[in-house]
Amino acid sequence: MSKANDPSLRSWVEVAPDSDFPIQNLPFGIGARPGDSPRPLVAIGDKALDLAALQHAGLLDVPGLRADVLHMPRLNEFIALGKAVTGAVRERLSELLRHDNAELRDNDLCNTALLEQKNLTMQMPVRVGDYTDFYSSIDHATNVGTMFRDPDNALLPNWKHLPVGYHGRASSIVVSGAEIHRPTGQQLPAGAETPVFGPSKLFDFELEVAFVTGKATALGERVSVAQAEDHIFGLVLFNDLSARDIQKWEYVPLGPFLAKNFGSVISPWIVTLEALEPFRTEGYTQDPPVLPYLRYDGKMNYDLKLEVDLVLPDGQSKTVCQSNFKYMYWNMCQQLAHQTVNGCNINVGDLYASGTISGPEASSFGSMLELSWRGTKPIPMPDGSERKFVNDGDQIVMRGWGAGEGYRVGFGESRCTVLPAREL
Repeated sequence: MSKANDPSLRSWVEVAPDSDFPIQNLPFGIGARPGDSPRPLVAIGDKALDLAALQHAGLLDVPGLRADVLHMPRLNEFIALGKAVTGAVRERLSELLRHDNAELRDNDLCNTALLEQKNLTMQMPVRVGDYTDFYSSIDHATNVGTMFRDPDNALLPNWKHLPVGYHGRASSIVVSGAEIHRPTGQQLPAGAETPVFGPSKLFDFELEVAFVTGKATALGERVSVAQAEDHIFGLVLFNDLSARDIQKWEYVPLGPFLAKNFGSVISPWIVTLEALEPFRTEGYTQDPPVLPYLRYDGKMNYDLKLEVDLVLPDGQSKTVCQSNFKYMYWNMCQQLAHQTVNGCNINVGDLYASGTISGPEASSFGSMLELSWRGTKPIPMPDGSERKFVNDGDQIVMRGWGAGEGYRVGFGESRCTVLPAREL
């Protein structure tokens, strides 16, 4: 076990018991102080460490760590240094933050290098060149197949043989805090023969987790299941916003298009794969057996609690979903192996989303489509209203964490506000 994952570790920085960012986490992000340029940071409690300031003071002397990457507005160049470097940075930060280490605690630098997160403007942590969205939760796929096809044959014939996915739009992935306008497009009303054009009436969230690749490959090169973890830097929460009525009309025969490309919202901190090591767990038994290139050994799923709140315009909120990342039929290593089995090259900073994560219970369904069962079971809200889908003015807040022994390793929030459709 990494020393940085030791559950007995405590920091001299005050960390609330329910904080997502104890010393066992130390996720990486990009943030800016007022009037300053964005740069790499690491979260600890409600604070953040300025990595460039630490290195400049000689406190982050890690072999292979270049000073220039700590002044970049994205983490791509830092991540590309490789896990030997980024892992050593995390270990060194853990040492500096340990409760019995005074190197930083009693240093004047602490006044300038340790920042209040509330005073930071968080940015996209990586420059996303390519983005893949998978469809890997068997409960979600079964629910959708039951609603729209045949309850007795909910899964399509290929679903248990490969991780279904599609290439999404990278340019509209934004960081938590975004305001997203309700999309406009074509829809086919029930009973109609011709489509209409207008704002989507069925605005939805999709609860997902995405991994960030940390190692590039050449065109024609494959990444095996056994090699995949060496290519995965870390994870973020991912809200894959959807317009269900636009999607229903457009998705045959090539799949989602305008229904998905108007905005996806990620959490700003990337939690490293190393920090999530204590939360490994068994996955589903895959039956029928998968082809050899998708077979794996060991625990490749992660026990990460996930939840979604709807915050109403008056500030009242309701938790509408409580799910878990362990409910993945296809794990991340299988997803990356399948993505590259045909020689598709990958780059540092690419995002690979899980697809909606639903569990077996109705309370664990990861979208309003499922929670309201296509609008037939409205969800009561604390102000007396109901929701079948998401209304203008609502905020969608996603959280996720692994529960440790007296601490939790979390992602912070993926939060967005839904605004009315723009006028043409």
